[in-house]
Amino acid sequence: MTRSSSKKKRRWSPAAAATTRETTTRSQRPEEKLEEMKKRLKEIEDEAAALREMQAKVEKEMAADQEDPASASETQAEKEEADSRSIYVGNVDYDCTPEEVQQHFQSCGTVNRVTILSDKFGQPKGFAYVEFVEINAVQNAVLLNESELHGRLLKVSAKRTNVPGMKQYRARRPNPYMAFPFGGSYMPPPYYSPYGYGKAPRYRRSMRYQPYY
Repeated sequence: MTRSSSKKKRRWSPAAAATTRETTTRSQRPEEKLEEMKKRLKEIEDEAAALREMQAKVEKEMAADQEDPASASETQAEKEEADSRSIYVGNVDYDCTPEEVQQHFQSCGTVNRVTILSDKFGQPKGFAYVEFVEINAVQNAVLLNESELHGRLLKVSAKRTNVPGMKQYRARRPNPYMAFPFGGSYMPPPYYSPYGYGKAPRYRRSMRYQPYY
């Protein structure tokens, strides 16, 4: 027998090709999973490093505020000084602009800033704060109380300084249904019928004489 005849010829078949492809894919899958896991691990480490950096920054700012009470007192003093040069303007028209408010109070003194407060939807609340450069301008601006702007009478008064940690107490109206202590609710007295339990007054015909009835 010759050498060529001793070797068996291998024939190509679709099943054998599929088996070979599946074996190659299986051998590659663990490597791909390992690369994926390494990539996710790196992303998690980057996020953790960013969070640690943010936390360190916040702690540093808090420590600076606690260690330097003088700066906080200076900020409060500056705020009080700015409030002493400011006024409160109420009943402001919703279409009114800061430029119009500034022009209205220009005769009182030099206007430094006009602030019209808005809600979370961007709609004006109907009042504003005007800050002057001179303290004497506040007294002149208070004289414009009940003055008209956009067809409305303005309510002008000196701005009050809000003290941190202090909240104004507003007395509540008495509630007759919560007049009892310990959170007890008001219970109306039971109704008793004057005619007895479950009874109603009987209808009585009039005693008037009716000859043609």
